[in-house]
Amino acid sequence: MNYSFEYIDIILLAMIAGFIFLRLRGILGKRTGFEGKAPAQFDKILKETVVKQVPKQANVFDEEAQKEFLKGAQIAYETIITDFSDNDNKITTSKPLLNKDIYNQFNEALKERNSRGYYAEITFIGINSAVIKEHKKEDKILNVTVNFIAEVITCIKDKNKKIISGDPEKIKKIYDTWVFSRDMTSANPNWQLVDTLT
Repeated sequence: MNYSFEYIDIILLAMIAGFIFLRLRGILGKRTGFEGKAPAQFDKILKETVVKQVPKQANVFDEEAQKEFLKGAQIAYETIITDFSDNDNKITTSKPLLNKDIYNQFNEALKERNSRGYYAEITFIGINSAVIKEHKKEDKILNVTVNFIAEVITCIKDKNKKIISGDPEKIKKIYDTWVFSRDMTSANPNWQLVDTLT
């Protein structure tokens, strides 16, 4: 009698195992994405879409692109000026916006200022204008020169708080010409400051 119960148990377990196997096969065996070669009509549509997108990816610096660039350039300008006015030993916030040479130049200027015991007080008022002077593409690199006119309140003081230069009560208009650069084939959309012209 015990043997018959054992056989029944074995049969039941086999049926359960078979059911689970069929369920798993039904779930795992299904294709959830496209596999194989695309039909000819879809392949043609895909090629046409890629061709249409090429001009945009060729990075034409048209009027719309220039407007977007200037918005970013003004933000970068304020960020860099403000960062340089901080009394740290080196540039921090704006580091990604500077190429290696400019970053090193700014840091050297900060070190020299700090070594003399000077510190800066700069209040950024705003940008009056930002105009693209020229843009040149060399191979895959696009350089854009921008003329900035901005207003700041600035002064340099020594460790005894004596004013060395500037006026903490007067708004000063500053004129800067900066050159930004970007590899137009790069997926990275960020521009970097590569030169400051006087």
